[in-house]
Amino acid sequence: MAEEYDLVILGGGTGGYVAAIRASQLGLKTAIVEKGKLGGTCLHKGCIPSKALLRSAEVYATAKHSEDFGVKINGVELDFPKVQARKESIVEGLHKGVQHLMKQGKIDVFEGLGRILGPSIFSPMPGTISVEMNNGDENAMLIPKNVIVATGSRPRSLPGLDIDGTAVLSSDEALSLETLPKSIIIVGGGVIGIEWASMLSDFDVDVTVIEYADTIVPTEDKDIAKEMQRLMKKKGIKIVTGAKVLSDTLNKGAGSVTISAEHKGETKTFEAEKILVSVGRQANVEGIGLENTDIKVEKGFIEVNEYYQTKESHIYAIGDVIGGLQLAHVASHEGITAVEHLADQKPHPIDYTLISKCIYSSPEIASVGLTEQQAKDEGHNVKVGKFNFRAIGKALVYGESDGFVKIVADKETDDLLGVHMIGPHVTDMISEAGLAKVLDATPWEIAHTIHPHPSLSEAIGEAALAVDGKAIHG
Repeated sequence: MAEEYDLVILGGGTGGYVAAIRASQLGLKTAIVEKGKLGGTCLHKGCIPSKALLRSAEVYATAKHSEDFGVKINGVELDFPKVQARKESIVEGLHKGVQHLMKQGKIDVFEGLGRILGPSIFSPMPGTISVEMNNGDENAMLIPKNVIVATGSRPRSLPGLDIDGTAVLSSDEALSLETLPKSIIIVGGGVIGIEWASMLSDFDVDVTVIEYADTIVPTEDKDIAKEMQRLMKKKGIKIVTGAKVLSDTLNKGAGSVTISAEHKGETKTFEAEKILVSVGRQANVEGIGLENTDIKVEKGFIEVNEYYQTKESHIYAIGDVIGGLQLAHVASHEGITAVEHLADQKPHPIDYTLISKCIYSSPEIASVGLTEQQAKDEGHNVKVGKFNFRAIGKALVYGESDGFVKIVADKETDDLLGVHMIGPHVTDMISEAGLAKVLDATPWEIAHTIHPHPSLSEAIGEAALAVDGKAIHG
């Protein structure tokens, strides 16, 4: 039996369910189609479970060095099954919260695989959704005025380096490990790879990172990347950059795996118990009926305009499936913008230079705006202020004094161009810089925001002063 809706959303991940809530607030009859669990990758296979594991790793690492704080703990021991159980408890609690939000918003949830149909007896336009129900019931037919595709992404691999879930893992399988390996090779030193390297190293796993680019976290400011590489090596993590993994050399033995890489003109072989492949994510565009529409897929991602409309103006797409910044908070705001546009609320397009990015390793990285090199490439005459956490009292109190805050500004206009941080709790500090960017603040205005003492945020104020050579404690 067919049912009509104002909006049907394919995918109940962060972008999808947030879009559904906003649609409900605007009085739209809304449905979500989700083949897995509400919350999607972020809640079940990404943001939340990985950060739960990172927190346990942080606590374990702190306990091992507790005598530095004058606290003696005899026999510090890691109970990894309990670490996993804590992670699952957090995920399940949040999952129930999302389910409650759907009921609260009177949003219908169809558990199954949704496919977009072409013109049919239900509608002269593409967009009717056929839902193959998980429970085996007859397909549900949903007839919406508008559709949002929010089907997310999945881990990529390299040709010839197939994920088998045992010796060769993606982040999906790594999150479900029952026991920790003694050693691991991480292919890819980007955001996800470095978070896993940091976590596993803190869990006493011997870690080797192989990165194709000349530096790890290559999308970050060069100074930040250089500092992160130094601090990862300080942890005992082996970092190999400028290396091309040779997938065809993969060899799985009894309890170990080897693989070779081209590095500085030589072929080097690496051995570990497992390999974790962390080379980005690919959009879930297959099997959802895009071929029944005029929607254009370019380089694996759905092409959209600034309001997330596809070539079919009543069908929108948001989140990882459109590429760009594949971040949960980005997907959420793309979803809100799409809903407000289809509801004729006249939203402002998102300015992606105002979006903060975070890496939740130890130490953390956070940034917003242009890197120093990007600013120069865009023709800005830049000035830079940098301030180290080792001069911040609160950082010394925490026992985490590595890292710094770096501010990039335009020398002529004094415009704030970018803020980059590496150090303790910087993912919780970056929103100040994000707000400064939104308000088009200058370093002078940030410097004249009186930061409480002692606090880690004092590093932001000092870095702002340092832009003009006026840092107090530098």
